[in-house]
Amino acid sequence: MAKVLMKGNEAIGAAAIKAGCKFFFGYPITPQNELPEFMSRELPKVGGCFVQAESEVAAINMVYGAAGAGARVMTSSSSPGIALKQEGISYIAGAELPCVIVNISRGGPGLGGIQPSQADYFQSTRGGGNGDYRMLVYAPATLQEAVDLVMEAFDVADYYRNPVMVIGDGMIGQMMEPIEFTEPKMRELPPKDWATTGTKGERKPNIINSLALDPAELEKHNIKLKAKYNEMEKNEVRYEMYNMDNAEIVIVSYGTTSRVVKNAIAALKAEGINVGLIRPITLWPFPTKAFDEIPSTAKALLSVEMSMGQMIDDVKIANNGRLPVHFYGRSGGMIPTPDAIAAKVKEILGGAR
Repeated sequence: MAKVLMKGNEAIGAAAIKAGCKFFFGYPITPQNELPEFMSRELPKVGGCFVQAESEVAAINMVYGAAGAGARVMTSSSSPGIALKQEGISYIAGAELPCVIVNISRGGPGLGGIQPSQADYFQSTRGGGNGDYRMLVYAPATLQEAVDLVMEAFDVADYYRNPVMVIGDGMIGQMMEPIEFTEPKMRELPPKDWATTGTKGERKPNIINSLALDPAELEKHNIKLKAKYNEMEKNEVRYEMYNMDNAEIVIVSYGTTSRVVKNAIAALKAEGINVGLIRPITLWPFPTKAFDEIPSTAKALLSVEMSMGQMIDDVKIANNGRLPVHFYGRSGGMIPTPDAIAAKVKEILGGAR
């Protein structure tokens, strides 16, 4: 199949439509605006529906409604817009409804700036909504991977009856790369016999709700949800191990930052310094088991992020005290450079060789 050159936001929209998405509800915010623009133009061509809601809060609740009716539905936003959706995401998780949420992240906190950032790690992996809930979070490093993961996300959401997030910094949304739209691997999905599609006089009405006033019933529901999240942790963890043979330092990095890291690794290799990379593809579940594969030659870990160090806690938990953990990051829309990353590696090792 021929490749096509596309902008990230539009490629994500095209992938969603190919995966069967028929409904999109959103609200404009930079740097993801091309995604809803693309969906507004293309969804009607396949019998779908696009609505620009009056706010992010309205948009996520429209997603709740479409998901409750059994439709494949998506929303997208950027950092502060996702923050406004958090209550609705908690409701969707509590009601066990499938949907896909795309976050093309920008710098913060607050309104921040429109440049790329990874400072939504806490927001995506810990959730800003209330209660005991989780959602699977994919973090693509390339546009091809973004397209593949978006298509997979709809199946994963349907399989677990749970929201799934695809998170990329502003570069993922704005860059252009060649894309190949392959047929997604289909999962065997359960029927949506829970959906509110009308009884047609053939069954009792389905009720979709996250309200449980009896504490014993609510606890039972939370235990059921936790069992589902345990299955996600067992079956859905994704990561890449790169250049790990005889690595002296192992860098942990994700998304487009990991691409900068690979350039630093190549430069260091030319100087005789072996550096490996663990790249989480799922931010949650975090690939803890990958750290069991770290070679005995490793002297330390280095977390490299476009944030002030939000992933470090997960790195430390996965490391389990085995190696020292260091950090290098840029924030507010600033992007790490290969030279700066290489300099940090040399600093950890005690200087250049």
